[in-house]
Amino acid sequence: MKKLVNAPRAVVREMLEGLVSLAPGQALLEGESVVLRADTPSDVRARKVAVISGGGSGHEPAHAGYVGAGMLDAAVAGDVFTSPSTDAVLAAIRAVAGPAGALLVVKNYTGDRLNFGLAAELARAEGIPVETVVVADDVSLHDTVEPARRRGIAGTVLVHKVAGAAAAAGAALQDVLREATAAAEALGTMGVALGPCTVPAAGKPGFTLEEDEIELGLGIHGEQGVRRVPMQPADSLVDTLLTTIVEDRRISSGDRVVLLVNGLGGTPPMELAIVARRALAALRQGGIRVERAWSGTFLSALEMPGCSLTLLKVDDARLARLDAAADAPAWPGAGRLPKEPGVYRPSSAASPASLPAEAPRPGMDRFRKAALWVADAFEQSESRLTALDSAAGDGDLGLSLVRGAEAIRALPEDAWTSPARALTAMGNALRRSIGGSSGPFYATALLRAARRLAEGPVDAAAWAEAFDLAVSAVSELGGARPGDRTMLDALRPAADAFAKGVRGGQGAREAWASAVHAAEAGEEATSRMQPRLGRASYLGARAVGVPDAGAAAVVVWMKALTPGIG
Repeated sequence: MKKLVNAPRAVVREMLEGLVSLAPGQALLEGESVVLRADTPSDVRARKVAVISGGGSGHEPAHAGYVGAGMLDAAVAGDVFTSPSTDAVLAAIRAVAGPAGALLVVKNYTGDRLNFGLAAELARAEGIPVETVVVADDVSLHDTVEPARRRGIAGTVLVHKVAGAAAAAGAALQDVLREATAAAEALGTMGVALGPCTVPAAGKPGFTLEEDEIELGLGIHGEQGVRRVPMQPADSLVDTLLTTIVEDRRISSGDRVVLLVNGLGGTPPMELAIVARRALAALRQGGIRVERAWSGTFLSALEMPGCSLTLLKVDDARLARLDAAADAPAWPGAGRLPKEPGVYRPSSAASPASLPAEAPRPGMDRFRKAALWVADAFEQSESRLTALDSAAGDGDLGLSLVRGAEAIRALPEDAWTSPARALTAMGNALRRSIGGSSGPFYATALLRAARRLAEGPVDAAAWAEAFDLAVSAVSELGGARPGDRTMLDALRPAADAFAKGVRGGQGAREAWASAVHAAEAGEEATSRMQPRLGRASYLGARAVGVPDAGAAAVVVWMKALTPGIG
């Protein structure tokens, strides 16, 4: 791997520092991977409706490049191809939203929906009005998944522009939501890749192509496309993309549209201009009125060679939003240098309430050792979990769980006084440290189990019930069931086996051994399953043959806990 980086774990922070150093109108929220407008009013009452977006890094210039007057008020950055944490999104909402509220523009990926959705709920509980619009513009999945489960890709940038212009014009939150939702529903995008990209944490390309092969209908996370086809001339590829978009979005002669020709990160302007040339000619030949067109790299997938085309239907009102002035680095008008990087320091920051002091309960030394064994196991399994996740996902799971391991080791002494308190502390630590889907899933499971263990004596029966409740919480949050090829295929049989053993009079150690065996069988079974949820579902049968990385991670921590059981 050859990249201009210092260390894979540092790329996001160092990138954001560089971006803000180049943008006079931006500031970096202290302590968070959040870029926001430097002119955000300190008086919350003076704030308009805030428009906030974000997602995994690696899509530059999205999302920080669209922070500025007339577009986004804040952008939240996760690790490479990994959704930002709930707490980072919540920090962004607190930093830029006021009584007028905030609109979150979210691309349709599980991790983004979970973390932005949970942050919205937490903000509402604090009295901040928050609405969410989900962008699902990938028409290549029309034969693979239902419309509501399509991916959000490059068309999201145009939703940023429409929503930002509406908010800048003084529209109320519900009106901004209405315009953004209508724009999202009128979008269609499809992409083509000429080669893969390399996630810094993975260190190798996400897939391989022969010299005469390309991937049609891919997303923006380095994954494979809907189908692999022979290389074709640019005009033929453009016609394929446009035909799919026009048919799916029911665009016909006489309709008015805008066109976005988007590079995926490794495509030179020369090739994008060739693509734009054919796209404009083909649309006009079909009687479709192209009111505006942009060509460039707007939402990338690291250094992937390829492009996507987006069409958005417009009328006079929507076209006015797109024409409205915007001062964001990735929109026309960028290039000025600030005297020094800006840092935004909130006037007040919410801090978690401190827990009352209590003496450690018997056995908590062994409990803490077991948790640290799990942390060690996550670090030792990083490369294997990264490889499994790269085969059917985005390759971030290994690094995410290593971050979780670091968070567990960093917990203070007063976190280890009771099982309920320790699980609560670990749950909160993991939701802050792990992005993507894993953070919310593990945090929810641990918090649900902690509530059960706080209700009375902590014996094997209580642990069995807490384990069952934790697994149910994961299923409720993500909507997955056994057989969907997720972590639940290891978790559910393990929890059932443990509960059965305890009810049958087995000791905790013997029952746990049965649970580990059931989890291993569940992990192995996922290699024969066709995925129905998460990013792996976009690959369909092409994901079969490799165990699910989330299920494999469950086996890792269950085995690590074994010496401490009993």
